[in-house]
This record gives sequence, C-alpha cells and structure tokens, in this order.
Amino acid sequence: MKYNRLGRTGLYVSELCLGTMTLGGNADAGMWAAIGAVDQAEANGLIARALEQGINFIDTADIYSFGQSERILGQAMRDLGVVRSDVVLATRTGGVMGPGPNDQGASRGHIMDSIQRSLERLQVDHIDLYQIHASDPVTPIEETLRALDDLTRQGLVRHVGVSNWHAGRIGKALGLSAALNATRFETLQAYYSIAGRDIERELVPLVIEEQMGLLVWSPLAGGLLSGKFGPGASTEEGARRSTFDFPPVDLNQAWPCIAEIRAIGDARGMSVARVALAWLLSRSHVTSVIIGAKRMDQLDDNLGAVDVVLTDEELARLEVVSALPPCYPGWMVEHQNASRRAVPS
Repeated sequence: MKYNRLGRTGLYVSELCLGTMTLGGNADAGMWAAIGAVDQAEANGLIARALEQGINFIDTADIYSFGQSERILGQAMRDLGVVRSDVVLATRTGGVMGPGPNDQGASRGHIMDSIQRSLERLQVDHIDLYQIHASDPVTPIEETLRALDDLTRQGLVRHVGVSNWHAGRIGKALGLSAALNATRFETLQAYYSIAGRDIERELVPLVIEEQMGLLVWSPLAGGLLSGKFGPGASTEEGARRSTFDFPPVDLNQAWPCIAEIRAIGDARGMSVARVALAWLLSRSHVTSVIIGAKRMDQLDDNLGAVDVVLTDEELARLEVVSALPPCYPGWMVEHQNASRRAVPS
C-alpha cells in the first residue's frame, strides 16, 4: 500500500480508501437496500481486513442509510479496538436527512447540527476530513466557509473538502477562503472511472493547479466495471446496476473499454475490476480511490489492485479506447498551446 499526501496538508492517506456506502441498508432503506445491507458483524470483518492490508483512510456520509453507515462504522472501530490516530476518518453532509426545510444543504445551521450528529454516531471527538456532499444553490459560499472555519478552529474538524461541485464554484470558494482567511477546501471527491473521464476536462486541471487532493468515488462505475456486465461477461444477474442504475454511463463508450480491460485482465489472470482500479491508481493526479464491498472476496480482489503495475503498452491501449471526444474550449486551448510548449525552458 502506498500513501499519498492529502492535498496541501501534512496528512498522508492510503491510495485505497474504504468506502462504507454498503453498510446498514435494509428492506426499508429504499435505494440503500439495493446498494448494500452489510450488518455489524460483516462490517467488522471488512474493516478489519482493510486495516490489516494497510488502508488508513475510511470514508462515509451522514446520508448513507440515513446515518446507519456512520453508526456501524463507529461501532466497528470500537469493537476492533482501533486507535483513533491510526485512521483518517472522513464523512460528509449536505444531503436530505429529514422532512424539514433545514434538514439538508450547506447552510451554517445544517452544518452545525450535522457535525454533532455525525460525531455521536461515529463515537469520536473529531473528523479528519469533513466534506460538503452536494452543491447548495441557495446558501452563499461565504456562509458555508465560515461555518467550516469555525468547526476547524473548535477542533471538531481538521480538514475540509467538497464533493460534486463544478470547477468554477470550487475556484470561487478557494478565492473566498483566501480573502476571508478561512479554512479552504483541501480535497475534491468526484466520480471518475475509465468509463467516465469527464472530470479531466475542467476538474482535474483545477485540482492540479490548486494542489487539491482528488478522491475518487464509484471507480467501478456503480458495478459496471465489476466484470458482470459487457462483452465477455458470463452473467449480469446480481449486480447492483440491475436494480440501481447509477452513475449514468455512456454504454457506447463503456463497452469497448470493458472489452479492452477484459483482454488485459485475461492475459494477466486478473479480474476486470482489478485492472480498472489499477488504471485509476496509475493517474498521478489521483490521491485515493474509494472502494466498497459487500463481501470479503470483493474486498480482497479490489485490494489486489495496489500490486498491479500496468505496462506502457497496456496504458496506451486503455488511453485510446477510453479517450474523451474533443470538446470546446479544450481543443482550442490545446491547439493554441502547442507552440508555447515547444519553446525551450
């Protein structure tokens, strides 16, 4: 397991992060039941294995099974006797957590209420990385930043991040943080997979320029890259996307990617999922890839991705089959910058 610096901070996190979206779902949990229904005993086993294999980074969110994921994670850490300082614990707020008008969003009130509830469910006194889960179109960014800055100064939160925001809004937030002398977003958590490289247009250049950590959610495109779907798959039954088709994926783009990944995997004797994860781990701008599992065999297969080094020839094949189509202003910027890059330094 390798460890990468989290944005501009002095904190190091494992290149794989254990995601906990599968914890706690049940028949009454709506879409969460389709994602996973891992109970306490199963969660304890998965978390123990992840920690044994060098993972020191665990991510959750208050909205996962409406707080149940946080409760199970907190209890697992207690059951396993995990030393708090040995784990970088991340959670998020912003989703709908109740019927009231203030039970969601990134307002000061909701943030202050949410942090207390997450701390109680997780049975800890601080969160290492507290993230705003969604882009709130109502709350001024300044209000959100001031609330997060207060939490940082109080010691309840050590670093803050953002998830699922446009590049322009993140850039505005970073500028306001500097102007207000407030804590800034150190990480972006975003959807990224070889079947969905959209973030490379605007968000990846931003995180590189601003030295933000990039945390990848749904690296297997909601199970599409699990090996259960697409060319060469023996069956599609039982896969999550059969009942919860998310995130959206252009299948015309995805099927050729899966076919190429499968060819590489077959030649190496490894799964489609492991190759797909190895591709993400090869991207220098990726800080940590969030993996989730319902079963131990799934977790073990994903953990094996850290030992896979794709060859230059394999990476070139995957680059060709998954490349984004040209899009303005990207193609114009590339055209105009060609001569500039040719100037000797």
